[in-house]
Amino acid sequence: MPAPSRIEQIAERVERLLVRHEEVQRTNALLQDQVEALTRERDALKSRLAAARTRLDALLDQLPTDPTQDPSSRS
Repeated sequence: MPAPSRIEQIAERVERLLVRHEEVQRTNALLQDQVEALTRERDALKSRLAAARTRLDALLDQLPTDPTQDPSSRS
């Protein structure tokens, strides 16, 4: 069997590079999907955090400023 010619070697290498390129493109698409999912999850968590902070602020506003003051005597 004769040794492959220089052109055949280049063609084989180009084919391998094309296969690798397709693999990288698929991996990149999967990673982009993960980034989008994580971004949505982060945004949802930030929204929940903001709502919790709002509820906590409202509860803190209901606490008496003087710790010795009876809450039932406030008007």
